[in-house]
Amino acid sequence: MRFSKCNKNIEAILSLIVTMFLSGCHHMVLMHPKGMISIEQRTLIITVITLILIVVIPVIFMAFIFFWKYRSSNKDAQYCPNWEYSNKIEVVVWTVPIIIITILSIITWKTTHELDPFKPIVNNKKPLIIEVVSLDWKWLFIYPKQGVAVVNELAFPKDVPVEFKITSNSVMNSFFIPQLGGQIYAMAGMQTKLHIIGNEAGKYAGLSSNYSGHGFSGMKFTAIVTPTEDDFKKWIIKVKTSLNHLNTVSDFNILATPSENNPVEYFSSIKRNLFKDTIAKFIGDMDMGKHVCAKAKE
Repeated sequence: MRFSKCNKNIEAILSLIVTMFLSGCHHMVLMHPKGMISIEQRTLIITVITLILIVVIPVIFMAFIFFWKYRSSNKDAQYCPNWEYSNKIEVVVWTVPIIIITILSIITWKTTHELDPFKPIVNNKKPLIIEVVSLDWKWLFIYPKQGVAVVNELAFPKDVPVEFKITSNSVMNSFFIPQLGGQIYAMAGMQTKLHIIGNEAGKYAGLSSNYSGHGFSGMKFTAIVTPTEDDFKKWIIKVKTSLNHLNTVSDFNILATPSENNPVEYFSSIKRNLFKDTIAKFIGDMDMGKHVCAKAKE
């Protein structure tokens, strides 16, 4: 959805007000988006807040007005002990919410499809595929085409769409880069997807927004949006200079050992189909669980 010039001014004012009241909140980075998807999400947030304030602000003002007008010392206020109904008031209190709910329903329907995390971003550039595995308590980013992997750091070029394939090697987590796009869950034995694009070069904070155990608070990573594709290639070359490898199941199991506040680690080579194998190893357990449940019902 696109705002008119007037609505954009309202958006700027509301952003300033919200920022003033919640400037200490980590998630206020949502109001400073650096990607196409996150910009649309901010617009949606501002739109919803604006619609809600249409009701909230008059109610607040009316509350103070009523307190003042009908205070005990005001002898001029009309006293109506037998009043019980007003057609005008009924029309207002029903019509306004119905209109707002209708508008919100339309917006929700539209944006649910437009901002679907599984929906590829329309762009003339081929998307970069990054496979994501949540571990205890760190993030593993696999670049299958480039043949490298990194812990707690990822990079991709500016204005190039990114397709994340996401799973978990343990409990459920939530993959989230607030300034670049929405969040989506990482679950063992399953693959989810998230499409984002960075429209401004820089470093952006990423995290797990779903509690997953003792080391959850340190489960953070840095997303680097490089100015050019050449800069991204240089980053890949830097990763390939690492002496660390993920060539075997044993290497992966050592990495998957629970750790807190894990530093950034580069792996210059990876086991083929590491991401798919991580998903597949849980499928047998799930099938066994279904079999046990079926037996129990019998």
